[in-house]
Amino acid sequence: MNQLQTMASPDPATDAWWRGAAIYQIYPRSFADSNGDGVGDLPGITARLDYVASLGVDAIWLSPFYASPMRDFGYDISDYRAVDPIFGTLEDFDRLLDRAHALGLRVVIDQVYSHTSDQHAWFRESRSSRDNPKADWYVWADPKPDGSPPNNWQSVFYGPSWTWDGRRGQYYLHNFLSGQPDLNLHNPEVQEAVLDVTRFWLDRGVDGFRLDAINFAMHDPSLEDNPPVAPSAVKRRRTFDFQHHFHNQSHPDIPAFLSRIRALTESYGGRFMVAEVGGEQADREMKLFTKGPDRLHSAYGFNFLYAESLTPALIRHTMTLWSGEPGEGWPSWAFSNHDAPRHVSRWGAGRDPEAAARLSMLLLVALRGNIFLYQGEELGLPQADVPFERLQDPEAIANWPDTHGRDGARTPMPWRADAPHAGFSTAEPWLPIDAAHPARAVDRQEADTGSMLHFTRRIVALRRREPSLRSGIVRLLDVPAPLVAFERGEGEARLLCVFNLGDEPVDHGLAAGWRIFESTGAGATAERLAPLSGYLAKVS
Repeated sequence: MNQLQTMASPDPATDAWWRGAAIYQIYPRSFADSNGDGVGDLPGITARLDYVASLGVDAIWLSPFYASPMRDFGYDISDYRAVDPIFGTLEDFDRLLDRAHALGLRVVIDQVYSHTSDQHAWFRESRSSRDNPKADWYVWADPKPDGSPPNNWQSVFYGPSWTWDGRRGQYYLHNFLSGQPDLNLHNPEVQEAVLDVTRFWLDRGVDGFRLDAINFAMHDPSLEDNPPVAPSAVKRRRTFDFQHHFHNQSHPDIPAFLSRIRALTESYGGRFMVAEVGGEQADREMKLFTKGPDRLHSAYGFNFLYAESLTPALIRHTMTLWSGEPGEGWPSWAFSNHDAPRHVSRWGAGRDPEAAARLSMLLLVALRGNIFLYQGEELGLPQADVPFERLQDPEAIANWPDTHGRDGARTPMPWRADAPHAGFSTAEPWLPIDAAHPARAVDRQEADTGSMLHFTRRIVALRRREPSLRSGIVRLLDVPAPLVAFERGEGEARLLCVFNLGDEPVDHGLAAGWRIFESTGAGATAERLAPLSGYLAKVS
């Protein structure tokens, strides 16, 4: 194998807890229900934190649990400082935080700064007139002379990103649902209000923030039309996909706002901020939002999250986006989350699902950067099948049957195979338990030392134990497809990571001086790699 490209670690003297961390995402509605109403809650999470800690992860990331009308299931916030009653109380959150810290887990929470719910007090005041104190806290615009929206901008979910409000006689901007009006973060008062929200949670003791859709935080005030995307044979399911989004997002003033948030969090010490960045400019924006010491610590995009297949080209391209040059930020990676179909189904369709799950977990653990594990990923859960009559996701309902939306990744966590509703709740859950999930429940896998759960624990512990995996440099190696190979670390501490992504075995001779010390199973040997298998090797 020939060396192809080297990517270094920025500032190797830095020993922050988050550098190279493994972070476990919890979707509160679907993790554990403590009160029998069919919806997961904060006490349910607290009761299961010992399990999370047993995975060996460094932190948890909680999706929104704030007060909300739940049109977008918590990403439409009506009060940033309140816990929605379906999840519990602020005191429940404090107990969760205390228990997590006692177990050595950091707690990262979602913050949604680009928009609020239309039920938020700020928006209620803003829409009441054109001259109230919060009149410019949201993005308002007059109609065109014919009464149509101010421009051609389209929302992520469907249709125009403008909704008419008769009280003000103007349109308001919403890049997502009409119930999620966009904040005007060009307004210094709005920035101060958002910083005050950040301060509220820092004072409660949280360890970091995941910033949702942060590249939507500011728009182009000129309201210029977005240009169309060139015609394509690819079917477009959303009107959003017909445009280049040069003006409704990605404004050049966003980094300065991020620097203000970083300055605040730095004053508390040891905190972590990671951005979610999607869209056609994501690669550039992730680097921009994390460049230098005064912006975010890390960012992740959708390179793997929406990939329909896992290929050597995808892995190599994505890894080379972060070269480790001076001043560069630190990457984060996720294969599954609450917005994307589970990768075991995307990448393992028609193949061995267990092999696909183990291969992808070993690959994730070997990547340079932080890694996010989505609840159930450690069990190898496939995407759930949710029938139309049980769908909750507004995007899925609107676009059925072209897309099944996000519900299939959000179904409840299976805890006990033989219990009603797989031990998630004593009541019918808000989304159904997939018929294939109880067989992969936690209790079944706890009892089987050869299970995916035990495999996950072993390799997450390995990542924590091996500095080369956690923060070492990476060297891509020149190997023929369907193999992908790279080294992590330097000198005697370096590790060799080799994976066969194909459907056929590949004869492969391990070079002299190396020995395999971890693999996906018996099919990964020094002479041959079975389909969907891989190994890590050390200098012997």
